[in-house]
Amino acid sequence: MGASAVATAEILIVEDDAAILDTLAYNLSRQRFGVSKATSGAEALKLARRLRPDLILLDIMLPGESGIRVCEKIREEDREVVIVMVTAKDAEEDKVRGFEAGADDYVTKPFGMKELVARINANLKRSVSSPGARGKILEAGDLWLDTKNFTARVADEPLNLRLKEFELLAALAARPGELKSREDLAKEVWGHAGVGSSRTIDVHIRRIRAALAERSAYEYVHTVRGLGYRFEAVPAGRSDGPDERPE
Repeated sequence: MGASAVATAEILIVEDDAAILDTLAYNLSRQRFGVSKATSGAEALKLARRLRPDLILLDIMLPGESGIRVCEKIREEDREVVIVMVTAKDAEEDKVRGFEAGADDYVTKPFGMKELVARINANLKRSVSSPGARGKILEAGDLWLDTKNFTARVADEPLNLRLKEFELLAALAARPGELKSREDLAKEVWGHAGVGSSRTIDVHIRRIRAALAERSAYEYVHTVRGLGYRFEAVPAGRSDGPDERPE
């Protein structure tokens, strides 16, 4: 996507309620987004593969496969598409499930169109100006990150991360030793501070740590209890001081 990506972005709306689907399509079209519609998980998967949209608005409660499973399947094939869950399920555990499945953001019903458009724009802008767009090589310990091509290696082996996990690790690795609050990381990686107050950051950090621990001789992401996270390459088993493992 280029400089005008937000205005010309293609959005796939996945919603089985016809009234909500038509309302979303109408309002987003007026905002100059390209809009495609799906009413089931199976249809969403077909259109996602064929159209390669920039962003997917995905309901959780769909006929057949749930939106959570659809999100997981899309993420297996496409790490870069922005996925925003739009659902009436507003419990924290539902949000965590959505983020664990690979969603980038979570909007609960009922919502205002101005809020939704603002969240869409924030997520699209983040995908354009993400750490990957800065073109840096980041190295520490046995970790190597290419933020231009979204590739990572640890101990000379590929490190498989989802897009938001990569961006989160790159945001921390770009400033080793610096304390980052959850709100700071949420703004930098997601484009707004909203997810900083949920377990979203912790879920992504946990997955990053698990991926690194499979091969690395170092511990990289350290929790400063009550404050946030910092990045430092410390030989495994030697981490000490005020930092702790996951809260």
